[in-house]
Amino acid sequence: MTGPRLGDPAAAGGTFITFEGGEGAGKSTQIARLAATLRARSGRPVCVTREPGGSPRAEEIRAALLDGVAKPYGPFAEALLFSAARIDHLDRLIRPALRRGETVLCDRFIDSTRAYQGAAGGLDPGIVDALERVVVGPTRPDLTLILDLAPESGLARAAGRGARTGQGADRFEAEALDFHVRLREAFLAIAGAEPDRCAVIDASRDPDAVEAAVRAAVASRLPALLPDRPAGAGRSGDAA
Repeated sequence: MTGPRLGDPAAAGGTFITFEGGEGAGKSTQIARLAATLRARSGRPVCVTREPGGSPRAEEIRAALLDGVAKPYGPFAEALLFSAARIDHLDRLIRPALRRGETVLCDRFIDSTRAYQGAAGGLDPGIVDALERVVVGPTRPDLTLILDLAPESGLARAAGRGARTGQGADRFEAEALDFHVRLREAFLAIAGAEPDRCAVIDASRDPDAVEAAVRAAVASRLPALLPDRPAGAGRSGDAA
């Protein structure tokens, strides 16, 4: 399904871009870089957010989820908590920003539920689809950038980040390698099933090369967001 402007009156003139991928793929870094580029070149306000989280109530649910509070109750309970956080996030941040015509960049969204609780967690796809229809409705991403990285490399990056910050592995980083292998396969399957919405980015390269690939994907799929010249720049020879 394509972007939120198709049948979603809450989306108005905004653009919704999501970043997906396994642990340690570099989503936060690349979102920050793309946001800076878009602010400089598109002249449109850019909203950066994340899931679970993005609104005060959703951030509270995030803390519980990453602490593993719901894990003993299984993937369905986790999916319900993710859905509760997503409802608040959509209502309080994403849809209002889209109505204002902003570009929304979100670190994880529906595809993470499909991959983490669905394909890797074993939750029935029909349940995942039903939750998605009820919670998300027509507010779908215009573009999803899937940062693809071998699980071993991603987990090593995540462990290095944890060592630098003094934080241990969260509930999902602590899962066994085969869980993360299933995650990667799930994200690639989503990209294969929805090629018009999804673009796969090789995240094994250095951050500058990944940034260039992200920019190229955005420029190709959503050319209005990345004009050749920065917003407000005059042409050579334009009258003052």
